Amino acid sequence: MPVFNWVALKPSQIDGTVFTELNDEKVLQELDMSDFEEQFKTKAQGPALDISALKAKATQKAPSKVTLMESNRAKNLAITLRKGGRSVQDICTAIETYDQQALSLDFLELLLRFLPTEYERTLIGKFEREQQPPEELSDEDQFMVRFSKIPRLAERMNVMIFLGSFGDTAQLLMPQLNAIIAASMSLKSSSKLRHILEVRASGVVAPMGARRVPCGHCALVAPCPQAVVSLQIVLAFGNYMNSSKRGAAYGFRLQSLDALLEMKSTDRKQTLLHYLVRVIMEKYPELTGFHTELHFLDKAGTVSLDGVLQDVRSLQQGMELTRREFMRQDDSPVLKDFLKVNSEVMEKLQADSKTAKEAYESAVEYFGENPKTSPPTTFFPMFMRFIKAYKQAEQDIELWKKQEAAAKEAESSSPGSEQQPELPVQKARRQQMDMIAELKKRQMVKEPLIYEGKDGAIEDIISDLRNNPYRRGDKARGSAKKRAAGQSLQATPDIAL
Repeated sequence: MPVFNWVALKPSQIDGTVFTELNDEKVLQELDMSDFEEQFKTKAQGPALDISALKAKATQKAPSKVTLMESNRAKNLAITLRKGGRSVQDICTAIETYDQQALSLDFLELLLRFLPTEYERTLIGKFEREQQPPEELSDEDQFMVRFSKIPRLAERMNVMIFLGSFGDTAQLLMPQLNAIIAASMSLKSSSKLRHILEVRASGVVAPMGARRVPCGHCALVAPCPQAVVSLQIVLAFGNYMNSSKRGAAYGFRLQSLDALLEMKSTDRKQTLLHYLVRVIMEKYPELTGFHTELHFLDKAGTVSLDGVLQDVRSLQQGMELTRREFMRQDDSPVLKDFLKVNSEVMEKLQADSKTAKEAYESAVEYFGENPKTSPPTTFFPMFMRFIKAYKQAEQDIELWKKQEAAAKEAESSSPGSEQQPELPVQKARRQQMDMIAELKKRQMVKEPLIYEGKDGAIEDIISDLRNNPYRRGDKARGSAKKRAAGQSLQATPDIAL
């Protein structure tokens, strides 16, 4: 038997995993592996550089006269203010009142980059102490002077940005958390999947006579008695193939599922997965739709759980900042209404994030993997590839069955075509041809017997020879007479027929 190249788990690594429930030996006892042995026996450039990005920028214009801001920063602020399309006073008033309608979220995020620095505040204070006229300042400097007068400017700006982005961010995170929860729970609770993996997991069989002690937690998740059968099928075949060379394994890494497509039968016409699917279809037909028990694997496989959890923590920090700001000025109707509507949403996000984390880690550990090294983008796609390959194998097998049935039908219909109803003309012609063939056959069999003659033909020939002595001149006449006698004799069998 060829060696099945899976990544086996050690006995110490299967505690608390699904493999403690599996009994692949039972599968091997139920199946006739001789056919399996026969079919699987062995034979004696980087991306081009962006040149334009390496070019130096065009030289800047010469700095203007005395200003409170650095020239490039003042120029960028001027561009940002033009995008806002509002006066300095309108912008600052909207920030002081948390007016989400007056200022867009994009503009607020750009404006956040221009919070006054300590040096700029120092220059502004010096300018005011000198009581210089504001008209001597540029528009950007005038904005900075007014901008710096807003109390708790940084907090207000961050709160406004949080208020503007909370709804969209929450709507983006919730489906991702739900996908992780649903996919993790469906994987762990799928009785059919465990049965299939067991039929395949039997490469991870316990020593002969050893008993697997079911995990109490797993029993709560899936008390169905068929739950153990899934993982046993794969485990059973793997251990059966490796038993003489590597010994029995107690579990296998999920990446080993890909190896089912790599191993081919002796005639190279099918893979190990094809054979397992045949076994499942014939011996365990109740498992064929196992993938219907698994939900949202495709969506969960695109989720960066660490990133989602970090986003939830950021939202919680923003919510706490908003509450502190509201406590400092409880006369703000904007903050009051926001907290009233979205506090429950934030609580649900926190609860779902905790559930998603726990459900995912539990599912990953349940299948013998490490949550720290197996993110959802790696874990769930392994099952997706297996399901896709399983469905394809089912289609292949159905196609092969149809082809075999068509071939048998064609083979049986070609020689048996004469058994179909015949037309009278065809029947008469067939009977005539059969009679002619039979006559020819009998003639060939009877012809050597004419010399024995039952009607006295031989005696007549002998009497003729006696009555007509041999003469040289009569040779031709005698031959002709003999020919005539032979011809008369050959007609005798025909008459007898």
